[in-house]
Amino acid sequence: MSNATSLAFQYIRAFILIYLCLFAGNAISSLLPLTIPGSIIGMLILFGLLSTQILPFKWVKPGCNVLIRYMALLFVPIGVGVMNYYEQLRTQLGPLVVSCLVSTIIVLLVVAYCSHYIHGERGAVADKAEKEND
Repeated sequence: MSNATSLAFQYIRAFILIYLCLFAGNAISSLLPLTIPGSIIGMLILFGLLSTQILPFKWVKPGCNVLIRYMALLFVPIGVGVMNYYEQLRTQLGPLVVSCLVSTIIVLLVVAYCSHYIHGERGAVADKAEKEND
């Protein structure tokens, strides 16, 4: 019974921590004059806490695993909500497609350039050994 209690505590703790970050992000979003959603700010807060190791990842891992496992189910309400705007989407389909294509190409180019910049400087280990032997 203590194992089940321990597991339940881990899930409850994980969801409480995730929701606290969400609520903090919503509070900060309401105070800022910017139009950044509170959920994004909450994810940035959670990322900051995890990357600085103020919050151990083991504490939020059970809740994150559950949310990722059922992520497709969480997108169903959004898909149904988009159906309410079908007429607007149909009239604006051209600009939407063009903006998606252009932004995708820009992202691919930026990632390719950054990857080339970061990884292009280093040579292979075998190349360095050959240069040292010459």
